[in-house]
Amino acid sequence: MLKVKVITVGKCKESWLQEALAEYEKRLQKTLELSWIEAKNDAQLEALLLLEPFIALDPKGELLESPALSKKLMHLFEEKGSRLTFAIGGPDGFTPKLLQKALWRWSLSPLTFTHQATRLILTEQLYRSLEIAKGSPYHKE
Repeated sequence: MLKVKVITVGKCKESWLQEALAEYEKRLQKTLELSWIEAKNDAQLEALLLLEPFIALDPKGELLESPALSKKLMHLFEEKGSRLTFAIGGPDGFTPKLLQKALWRWSLSPLTFTHQATRLILTEQLYRSLEIAKGSPYHKE
């Protein structure tokens, strides 16, 4: 089973978002275990991220189309023993120190999203990537 940890600042407060995340977590449960670590502030986020390799969700990171993302993630899962950690930065993003430490900097989009929306987009993209890797019809080109 693949394991993904997402480290982020703040809690998921919106009920509609919790429902959407729960739907994707349900879809993922046979192939991927998803866990959330919610830091109270940027300092706690940094302390948590200094403990392990992570993928930084960064607007200035690498932009990939879905099939290329799937390949990249499958390679990283293989390389990192089926375990990946993703980080969603605070309102001011990541410090240069953390960006240097990141395993990879991935941009979901050149657009700016709320932390809440980023959680959902990340979760859907993890699901999409796994479906592409399986060859399912979920992703249509």
